[in-house]
Amino acid sequence: MKYRFSATAMLVSLAFATTSPVFAEDMSSETVVATVNGTEITLGHLIAARQSLPAQYQSLPDEQLYDGIVNQIVQQELLKQAAGDVTKALELQLDNEKRVLIAGHQLETIATEAVTDDSLKAAYDAKYAEFEPGREYHAAHILVETEEEANEIIKELDEGADFAELAREKSTGPSGPNGGDLGWFGVGMMVAPFEEAVVGMEEGTVSAPVQTQFGWHVIKLMETRLSSAPELEEVRDELTAEIQDAAITEALEALKTDGNVELVEDIDPAALRMDDLLAD
Repeated sequence: MKYRFSATAMLVSLAFATTSPVFAEDMSSETVVATVNGTEITLGHLIAARQSLPAQYQSLPDEQLYDGIVNQIVQQELLKQAAGDVTKALELQLDNEKRVLIAGHQLETIATEAVTDDSLKAAYDAKYAEFEPGREYHAAHILVETEEEANEIIKELDEGADFAELAREKSTGPSGPNGGDLGWFGVGMMVAPFEEAVVGMEEGTVSAPVQTQFGWHVIKLMETRLSSAPELEEVRDELTAEIQDAAITEALEALKTDGNVELVEDIDPAALRMDDLLAD
């Protein structure tokens, strides 16, 4: 079993000697916060550890967070010293961990720098410059099991019954409690028979019974409108992700093109499981 220090492990307390307080104006990343058998733990170590914590721990009170991180790093240093010499397997794992951390930091840098007001505006214009509005529909329906039930509902509506009340009373669909209201939808969002019926209706009218795989529908078309392109703020997150993905892909391709990568052929993939090669 492998053990890793978790964020909650920080809350385990250790007793160690304290020294005089250091005031904020005298601090730097080299400020020593603890010494473990002669090895110095600095404020820089603590800040870097805090930056890597999950968001829920970032909001802890400073005193609790500080004590927890100090305790965790002290425990880690004690265990590191007790471990003695680093095995070949652990040394290679450290190489991999360092590579992952540096590569991840570089990816974040590429992604962050790619997103600017200008790049967002350019991405928005490219995506929506030729936007063609389509018809959208606001409808409600009452879903029942048989055509006879649907015809009975239409008869009640003709006699003055309220559509929303009938939907709440008789519809078997999930929109029933909401008076059958389906909200706004565009072409392609509903099953074909339902959509075909809606497209052919006039605002304010009720359809004849419409059959789909879900049952029989009585549809009321309340209103229609032409869709419009979303505002930039509405799609900011979507555009940000697209810009970042494109920037990372471009950067990786450039690095591979400009770099010198040589893959050694004829390595048996089964060698991946030769754990004895890492034995001391």
